[in-house]
Amino acid sequence: MNDEPPRDASNLSRRKAWFFTSSDRPGFSAFRAGGSERERFLRYWVKENLWNMAHLLGHYSLKLLPMDKVSALGAALGRFAMPRFHKVAEHRARETVRKLRPDLSEAEREDLVIENQKSQGRIMTEFSVVNRIAEHPDRLQYHGLEIIDEAVRAGPTIIVGLHLGNWEVGPIILKKINVSPHIFYVPPAERAKAWIAERVRTKAGVQFLPPGFQGVRPAVKILRQGGVVSAFCDEGFQGVIRGPFFGRPPHMEGNIALIIRLARMTGATICPWYNIRTDGFRFEARALDPIRLPPEEKSGERFVEDMLLLNAAIEPVVLAHLDQWYFLDSAL
Repeated sequence: MNDEPPRDASNLSRRKAWFFTSSDRPGFSAFRAGGSERERFLRYWVKENLWNMAHLLGHYSLKLLPMDKVSALGAALGRFAMPRFHKVAEHRARETVRKLRPDLSEAEREDLVIENQKSQGRIMTEFSVVNRIAEHPDRLQYHGLEIIDEAVRAGPTIIVGLHLGNWEVGPIILKKINVSPHIFYVPPAERAKAWIAERVRTKAGVQFLPPGFQGVRPAVKILRQGGVVSAFCDEGFQGVIRGPFFGRPPHMEGNIALIIRLARMTGATICPWYNIRTDGFRFEARALDPIRLPPEEKSGERFVEDMLLLNAAIEPVVLAHLDQWYFLDSAL
């Protein structure tokens, strides 16, 4: 692990504003143009649509099965696919486990990686049936939901989730306290996957913020009006873990920095929470203590300390459940 991180925010690299752009739809003129333009046309309208049909067929076929069968199928597919088709990611997962859990034996680390592969597969297939779990409250346990309820009633709130268990059940649980947050959301590149994701999450009660930097101003407006925004602060980007910090110096390239900035700008309470898989398609959600940032005499003087405060809340949770962490296959 690295030495004590810098306490001076001026030493941190600035977060680059990321603007979301969707790919354009090539018209028939691209086909007539030939060359690379024709290839782009054929890729968009033929190759990608074949995959789109496959995704839609898989999604709706899984809906015909019982929930437990869908989850178990996902576990088997994850265990089959990861070693064969995602070898780089599998190698990264083993290296990440080795660095984060040096206390484990080789056999224990390998078991952890295998369980994570099963978890990854379950998440993919469960997307087809996740909203069905609302009709089976016995499959959802939760602790501390009143913490979020009290924060929302008191004023602006940022609900901070973690990519553990199956985070898609989060909006379903929040409905129990009549909370439908606005979330930061980057749609998948594949058009069918994007359509499926938006449809499933909208049915769960999610409201979307524009992706990228375009979503910051609407989020600030919602919070200043006393509303609720949801974001995840554990993340991997281009195969590298951005958060938690895991002993590395804090930086401004991830959502930990974004969440702190939003909280400082609006006075919002930060409510971290997560869920873990307990048995197959059953989950237990837990809210952590709310984070209310201490006052500052000068704007930004506590920025590093604030990031470390949020990181200290989430990092032990991720470490305790690496077998279910979505970004385990990203590198430190």
